[in-house]
Amino acid sequence: MQPIERHLTDDDLAAALRADVRGGLRSAPKALPPKWFYDERGSALFEEITALDAYYPTRAETALLVRHAPEVAAAARADTLLELGAGSGRKTRLLLDALSREGSLRRFVPVDVSGDFLEQAARELAADHPAIVVAPVAADFERHLHLLPSGGRRLVAMLGSTIGNLVPEQRAKFLGELRAAMGPGDTLLLGVDLVKDPARLVAAYDDPQGVTAAFNRNVLLVLNRELGADFVPAAFDHVAVWDPDAEWIEMRLRARAAQRVGLAALGMAVPFAAGEELRTETSAKFRRERIGPELAAAGFALTHWWGDGAADFALLLAEPC
Repeated sequence: MQPIERHLTDDDLAAALRADVRGGLRSAPKALPPKWFYDERGSALFEEITALDAYYPTRAETALLVRHAPEVAAAARADTLLELGAGSGRKTRLLLDALSREGSLRRFVPVDVSGDFLEQAARELAADHPAIVVAPVAADFERHLHLLPSGGRRLVAMLGSTIGNLVPEQRAKFLGELRAAMGPGDTLLLGVDLVKDPARLVAAYDDPQGVTAAFNRNVLLVLNRELGADFVPAAFDHVAVWDPDAEWIEMRLRARAAQRVGLAALGMAVPFAAGEELRTETSAKFRRERIGPELAAAGFALTHWWGDGAADFALLLAEPC
């Protein structure tokens, strides 16, 4: 394994957290980006979420990769797999195996904001794939696309419907910057969660076991630890709602009573009215007739679509045009 390439230092992350929290808690309504869920505890809780009966996306996407990864590999003919938001790499192994069997793969570039977590996952993947150069990169895909390794034929993968965490304006900007960073022969693989019965969607984000609630409140513990905040997580209820107009799930934290929260590192105190909500995540759900034009507007042509029989999830392959 190559040494991790770092475009994000601890100081960079601290500065980004401060900027996001300062801006987000002063906005109306209050909001935080979901990337701050994923400290060590948050990552472990998310792994628990993916095993819950109601949380279908991971199972659905994994089943699609089991079935269609060889077709993805044959269509992409990539010598480099570059994964944005790599995480633990469990589903990545299916792509690595398929690309290796195709005979073209030479390099794997996992990209994630959490350098320590990324380094460990990359080390395990490198041990299992000794013929592949594993070159991990600690970076924020919303800021560092132009700095990521280039050359050859790259398959840029973004799994887990991570693109759904970007609101439409952010998606348009991200896809445009990604297109600008891609060269001839590169391809884009997206995993996208599909619009379906709202009751199933809400259930996936509000499990009766309370794991998702703990995951949601964990962001408050991150702020307490990193910014000297004095949030009391139990003073906020976990809320998951479906927005039928935007076609996304919102996760929120709702104040049970009026309160004032101090953030010592920012020198600020933030009031919450009783019932006031802090938005912690949006998770957009997609339709083929919607994602196709978004890709086209950014300069991509949708070339392949692999859906499941339940219309729960889809994998799509696109190429620069």
